Amino acid sequence: MLDLHELHRAYETARRDLLAQRVPEGHWVGELSSSALSTATAVSALAIVERHTKDESRRNTCRQLTDRAVDWLARHQNEDGGFGDTDKSFSNISTTMLVRAAFQLAGVVEGQAERCARAEAYVERQGGVPGLRRRYGKDKTFAVPILTNAALAGLVPWREVAPLPFELACMPYPALRFLRLPVVSYAVPALVAVGQARYFHRKPRNPVVRAVRRLAVSKSLETLARMQPASGGFLEAVPLTSFVVMSLAGTGRVDHPVVRRGMRFLVDSVREDGSWPIDTNLATWNTTLAIDALAAATGDVGALDCLDWLLSCQHRELHPFTHAAPGGWGWSDLSGAVPDADDTSGALLALAALRKSGPVSQHAEIDSAAAAGVRWLLDLQNGDGGWPTFCRGWGKLPFDRSGADLTAHALRALHAWRDLVGDGRVDRAIRRGLDYVTKQQRPDGSWIPLWFGNQHHRDEQNPVYGTARVLLALGNLDLTDGESARRGRAWLAANHCSDGGWGSRGSGDENADLSSVEETAVAVRALLTGHPDPSLRPAIEKGLRWLTAAVAEGRHRETSPIGFYFAKLWYYERLYPLCFTVAALGEAVRRLVSR
Repeated sequence: MLDLHELHRAYETARRDLLAQRVPEGHWVGELSSSALSTATAVSALAIVERHTKDESRRNTCRQLTDRAVDWLARHQNEDGGFGDTDKSFSNISTTMLVRAAFQLAGVVEGQAERCARAEAYVERQGGVPGLRRRYGKDKTFAVPILTNAALAGLVPWREVAPLPFELACMPYPALRFLRLPVVSYAVPALVAVGQARYFHRKPRNPVVRAVRRLAVSKSLETLARMQPASGGFLEAVPLTSFVVMSLAGTGRVDHPVVRRGMRFLVDSVREDGSWPIDTNLATWNTTLAIDALAAATGDVGALDCLDWLLSCQHRELHPFTHAAPGGWGWSDLSGAVPDADDTSGALLALAALRKSGPVSQHAEIDSAAAAGVRWLLDLQNGDGGWPTFCRGWGKLPFDRSGADLTAHALRALHAWRDLVGDGRVDRAIRRGLDYVTKQQRPDGSWIPLWFGNQHHRDEQNPVYGTARVLLALGNLDLTDGESARRGRAWLAANHCSDGGWGSRGSGDENADLSSVEETAVAVRALLTGHPDPSLRPAIEKGLRWLTAAVAEGRHRETSPIGFYFAKLWYYERLYPLCFTVAALGEAVRRLVSR
């Protein structure tokens, strides 16, 4: 039997813990996991700069940072000899190859001989270079940079590195989506820098192609420089920035402004233990998640002093990276962030909650920002009715396509502001988005998300998260009685773990039964939203008992590597379990305790 007093106590505890995570300015920043992948790419970039620079001070800085980073990497090798993206991640061939290349470039192979041998054995068991290519298929966004890193270290011949058509970066950006690029829309910096590294080390045999690429070197570098943000970090991402730095420095351009700015970013973003995270921070995303979670119980988030900060994160000019129009939000308040569908949707939902809780004097400013955000989101919708991450109409590679989770989030945001734009566009966009979501439902009733995975799932997918996100949207739109929603709820209710939570078993792996805070919380909230069927009550109560016990035992802060992005790049975030727990328990307080 569910104890409602314990439930309410757990909610108050989790809510208090979440509020305590605010920075003095009033918003949330959070903390991304340290990453062996990021750390390895940074080591390679720094080692190559150290090798080519004549500046003694730069050499000393590079050497100090690489020494500390190598020590960190050496401590995080898995028992099977491989390396995972985080300290909680399974080994994978990509990160292991990058660490091995980093050790080679840093000149520490002799001192790390045993670790290098174990890493090499792991890579061989995974199929070597062909195994790496199989991991990414046709998407060259990550496979080519990894092989370039290995080639710069002398571990693979340059003929194994596929040439990238960096000359295409000289074309107007809007035209790129029609050219079937071998990399995703947000990897143009890698297309240029990595493509040029391959060109300089192994020229094309075709004299026409060779001449075209020779002529395109300077102009494509100008494009690359325009895309680099003030922080120096492309997308605020260490791997992407490191690949650019090592590729240009490895071809003798160690003093190029792009390299110098990228180096500054790497120096500024290193952690005290010598490691690097996958991205600087997810401050905007975490803040909107927190506000949405706090609003779940009553709709009133109280006197949160973060409106001005959130409004300042809205992009007001054409973005130099993706040429995104003004009006959207990115994941961070830092210069390297790029406006995208998920973060814009989150910001719109947060603004709706802040408007409800704040004084009338703020309404006009909020409404103006929300109107721009709604228009931005409407313009991003793909022809199939779904929403992509960054750019409308690219759609050739997985991370540029529409996603069920992104679309569900956009539907919630548009519904929250559907009266703001009165020309019918919002209603039409919602209908098309719902059609897309319905078509994406799998035969078993679940949905697969684009941006979150479960490493225990045999396909590294996370139908628990994807299904929960869609059901939450259908509940917000009062569409819980439809066939699609019923099938989704039935799947989610049936796929919990034996302990009452949700996790890897819910993701379809019959050999594992591991619940996580993040997945249990999103599943419970989804099942509670709307007008839940009484038959769902046993699953809901089991999930709530699991969450209340987790809070009582202090496990509601335990993170799982639930996320991946940029071609299977795993991470976890300190605030995810807190935000998702507060949202789920808040929904339960509103529907069960208050009743």
